[in-house]
Amino acid sequence: MLEIAPALSVVVPVRNEAGNIAPLVGEIEAALTGRLPFEIVYVDDGSTDASGEELAQLRRTRPHLRVVRHAVSCGQSAAVRSGVRAARAPVVATLDGDGQNDPAFLPAMYDALQAAGSGCGLVQGQRVGRKDTGFKRVQSRIANSVRGAILRDGTRDTGCGLKLFRREAWLALPYFDALHRFTPALMKREGFTIAHVDVKDRPRQAGVSKYGFFDRLWVGVVDLAGVRWMINRRKRVPQASEIAPPVAED
Repeated sequence: MLEIAPALSVVVPVRNEAGNIAPLVGEIEAALTGRLPFEIVYVDDGSTDASGEELAQLRRTRPHLRVVRHAVSCGQSAAVRSGVRAARAPVVATLDGDGQNDPAFLPAMYDALQAAGSGCGLVQGQRVGRKDTGFKRVQSRIANSVRGAILRDGTRDTGCGLKLFRREAWLALPYFDALHRFTPALMKREGFTIAHVDVKDRPRQAGVSKYGFFDRLWVGVVDLAGVRWMINRRKRVPQASEIAPPVAED
């Protein structure tokens, strides 16, 4: 029996998300089964809880579920990169492994990419009805306002983990830690358009957040300055065409 190549790879980076994995896998399957061929690529970023065992158990009955593991935690951007490199589909979606991103929006995001044409490199989810604490919502609002004013990427919520993009376009982006927070600006830098889909936010069902405000405040400032520098320093790619040889005279 011939294996059908996936049209969409769903990459999910996780670290210590035992209890959230099985429900999320089930939701991804419910959202995509019967709509298009897909695979799910979990990247276990050095988990020290039961995440590895939970993934191993799920794989026994799911040939479309693949697992990549980091021996030690390397961070979210590195985990996403490992998953995208392992993906077999030309289109990749990412979502956070804590269950706050609803996979039900994946078909609409895939359709939005197809409708936008080959010039569109990314469909960015933008959260509505945030379920975070008031402090975290204010933090995100300030960060997104500053980022938007500096990078002018036309995206109000780059922190949303729900993203869908062309794999080759994403792999061509400059790679650095925290790349996932600047994907819209870097896609625009490469000449791609960006589409947006509003998605509903959900509360975390198990575990605790791995990211804190003061852990990434100054790192984010440095990254923002670096991305602005890359955008300013990008050279225009010349549109080259071959000159036909002169026609020989009789």
